Amino acid sequence: MSTLLTWFRVFLLALFALTPLLTQAADRPQQSEDAPVKINAAAELPKMQKVLDKIKQQVSGETNDSRLTALNELALELSGTADTLTQALIPQRVQLLAQLAVLGPAPQADSGVNETADVTRKRKSLENQKGKLDDQIKQAEAIKSGAITLSAQIVTLRRDALKTQLALNAGSIFGPRFWAPVFNNQSNDSKKIGNFISELRDAVALSWEPEWRIGTLFWLLLAGLVATAGRRYLEEFLAWVGIHLLPEGRLRRSFLAAATALTSLVAIVLAFNFLDLAFTRHDLVEDEVRDFADGLVNLSILCGLIAGLGRAFLSTRRSSWRLPNISDEVALALKPFPPLTAALVFVCQMSETLNSTANTSVATTVFANGLTALLIGATALSISFRTNRVRRRMILQGQQPEAKSTLVGLIQMSITLVGIGIMVSLVIGYVTLARFLSYELIWIGIVFGSFFILSQLMADSFESLFSTHNASGKSIQRSLNIDERYLGQTAALLTGVSRAVLVLAAAVAILNGTFGSATPIELMQKAIEFWGGKGLESLNIVPAHVLNALLCLVVGIYVLRSVKRWLERDFLPKTTMDEGMRVSLITLFSNVGYVLIILLALSVMGLQWNKLAWIVSALSLGMGFGLQEIVKNFVSGLILLTERPVKVGDLVSISGIEGDIRRISVRATEIQLGDRSTVIVPNSQFISQNVRNATMGNAQGVVTVTLTFPLDIDPVQVRQLLLDVYHENESILATPEPSVSFKDLTASGIILSVTGNVSSPRRVSGAKSDLLFAILTRLRDEGVVLSTPQTMIVEQRNGHIVLKESDA
Repeated sequence: MSTLLTWFRVFLLALFALTPLLTQAADRPQQSEDAPVKINAAAELPKMQKVLDKIKQQVSGETNDSRLTALNELALELSGTADTLTQALIPQRVQLLAQLAVLGPAPQADSGVNETADVTRKRKSLENQKGKLDDQIKQAEAIKSGAITLSAQIVTLRRDALKTQLALNAGSIFGPRFWAPVFNNQSNDSKKIGNFISELRDAVALSWEPEWRIGTLFWLLLAGLVATAGRRYLEEFLAWVGIHLLPEGRLRRSFLAAATALTSLVAIVLAFNFLDLAFTRHDLVEDEVRDFADGLVNLSILCGLIAGLGRAFLSTRRSSWRLPNISDEVALALKPFPPLTAALVFVCQMSETLNSTANTSVATTVFANGLTALLIGATALSISFRTNRVRRRMILQGQQPEAKSTLVGLIQMSITLVGIGIMVSLVIGYVTLARFLSYELIWIGIVFGSFFILSQLMADSFESLFSTHNASGKSIQRSLNIDERYLGQTAALLTGVSRAVLVLAAAVAILNGTFGSATPIELMQKAIEFWGGKGLESLNIVPAHVLNALLCLVVGIYVLRSVKRWLERDFLPKTTMDEGMRVSLITLFSNVGYVLIILLALSVMGLQWNKLAWIVSALSLGMGFGLQEIVKNFVSGLILLTERPVKVGDLVSISGIEGDIRRISVRATEIQLGDRSTVIVPNSQFISQNVRNATMGNAQGVVTVTLTFPLDIDPVQVRQLLLDVYHENESILATPEPSVSFKDLTASGIILSVTGNVSSPRRVSGAKSDLLFAILTRLRDEGVVLSTPQTMIVEQRNGHIVLKESDA
């Protein structure tokens, strides 16, 4: 590219070096110094047009600032060459006009004046030459105008590119290059700005004409009243509504905070709209002035949000309305910063809009961007330093500052680090990066501030609406005749859904917008396009998309974990589901959620949904070489979570292992034994092996005691004795009744088996121990003994074998 630009410059200098042409009279003694120079414009103009077209072609696909600068210089050189050519052709035209004046006009047919054929032919020849010369002058002026327009377009492209070229080093704020626009007037920026200011003055003058003056005064007065008294009275009215019409509770505080932010936003936006009507409603106002005023009106929305959110968060007039945990001393110390930041942002953005409208040079734009970043960065550092200073002073005075949460600490640390990053970027010359950090800091602050207030308002609204302590909750309960816990479930569900929607909206706003370049309507359109799949039709992975994908992954995991905690702590405990079912649902939701988040991150990175087949192919290949067991356990885990043959809390027995299931993951199941140790069993074993689920279907435990009595006992007496012991035990259920069965009659005695049921298999061991203690005590009291096993003893006496039976 640099070689091509050099060729262009050499070609222009060689092709349109008009200085030797203009000095030919001095080199030729036969011509006078004032003689017009003859230039072959017919040959030069097509070459100039060809060069202009090539420059346009190069500009259309160029984004590098240095190359755009070189192309701009070529366009300016071409403009000067075209102007020189025009000035060289003008004397020839003057000479032709003088010759035609000598010949005079052609005589009329009825005038009786005849002229010779030579004169007529000469006049016609001169007129033809004059027509060609006029066309050449027009073409040269058109090339000049096109080159100037192209130069202006290149400057606009460079100015717009400055917003995205974060790695462009434009010079340190301590260097002369940064301050050059203040002392260098070669770019005529002051003249351009002065011309636009003159247009603004003309618009003000038009609005102050006698027939328009009354309307202008009306709109100005209305804007002032709305910005002062209107905001105050609207805020007081909404405060009265919140205090007298809303039920007591947290809803009042969140409503009043939202009302404070809303009144400031509405008042500022209406005031700027009225100012716009006051000065731009005249038909003769220039379009540039109207566009400038419309830009200020749009800017007032963001500035109104900054001021309104700041007032709502600090709430210095009514500390009981303050949503965040901020002490009064810190709130009072930070009170000047929200309106100061809003005014600062408005002035800085207005200067950028003024530079863009007046089409100033890139150097002036860089200078304005640097001042903007410097002021915003200084404000951010001032907020952090003042907060720390106030807290330290409170500690020295013996006062305890508010307990600062981890999130608040991270926010303050981020503000400090971004402010330092802005200052460092300005010092080392990365003005565009500093501007980007400044506006991103403000934009993220607006998004998070709006999210915090809206999420609090939605949560408090649903809680108050469905609370049975309020009239609305009682009315809903009477109308639907439902239990109170269902109202609590509905409130928790709607709160979770609303927060999820707000989190997604905040993520879309951060990913797709920035300060000054996005409105709520544009963000909504981008969200609809995103969920509709627009932008995912082709595989286009770029670094920015990768960063967006990582941010999407982090936000998605945070949202998934938040929803998981909400399901686990708030919503599912209010349902009638057992603990195992709740754990299974949470685990299944978590697994599906992670898969969806990964797919969404891949899509944001630029992968098409229909081009993810290579992932499936890679997984298939991997399964063929070593992932069989992992995939088999994964699928088995999904089956266990969906079919639920075993669930968390069940007492199971598998492969000689018996214990309670504590956790079912996608790969293995954790079984806790009686000694509190844990055995990890692969999920596939629960699908492929025989499993005993002792608690499935609310199974009861069976306590069976088998005893052997001598042959001379009274069986009926012993049977009744055993039944009495079982009936007297509190753990034995009345239904089904305990029973005694005659198991066998052997040489050792009578074998009886006593059976009873308990409420759970887990109570079998304890109940059996209690029953054995009671049975042995009762048998001893009644004089009934158990049979003792007989032992055969073989003895040899005097060479003879003697058999002897003995009790063991």
